[in-house]
Amino acid sequence: MRQAFHEQLDAIFQDLAGMCGDVEEAVRLATAALLTGDSSLAEKVISSDAAIDHEREQIEDSAFMLLSLQQPVASDLRTVVAALRMVSDLERMGDLSVHVAKIARLRVPNLAVPEPMRPTVARMAEVAEEMCRRTASVITDRDVDGARELALADEEMDGLRRATFAEMLSADWEHGVEAAIDVALLGRYYERIADHAVSVANRIVFVVTGETPYAVEV
Repeated sequence: MRQAFHEQLDAIFQDLAGMCGDVEEAVRLATAALLTGDSSLAEKVISSDAAIDHEREQIEDSAFMLLSLQQPVASDLRTVVAALRMVSDLERMGDLSVHVAKIARLRVPNLAVPEPMRPTVARMAEVAEEMCRRTASVITDRDVDGARELALADEEMDGLRRATFAEMLSADWEHGVEAAIDVALLGRYYERIADHAVSVANRIVFVVTGETPYAVEV
């Protein structure tokens, strides 16, 4: 009975890692749409969000089924509850990718990001995508050290967002209010993707060690 329980629990974590991979792809495509003005890529991200939402529903159903049919001990219950919270974080990361894609689509045939801001925004996107990739590995391997290292990447993201504000508030900004709003929103979206990745990673720390990292509400 316990072996079956843990096999089903491992399957849930494999599904979480797979969902994380789909989120990574959404971030990648949304960024490509943003930086190239490719409306077809933007539409692909927007339409694919339904699949990520469906993944969440399936993972939640599996977790609730496990809770209803088994009698998990404290450590196992902690793992199932953490999985339910992680899937919510992952879905939100997918939603944020959709927000990026919608800004890209809104400005077609123009580009939402002014040329001087493109390197910073592109780097934010790279960090977000890499954090998604590393989060999938953290989930698969239940890698506590890898989870804690993600906080360092999040610090870079925070620094990049501060740099976007410094640029927009400088006397040299000449791209207007509309572009400033777009860049501010994009910075927020990428920063929140990173924040959710850290939240997922911190929940892995909680699952493995029983410790509650400061950033995680349990």
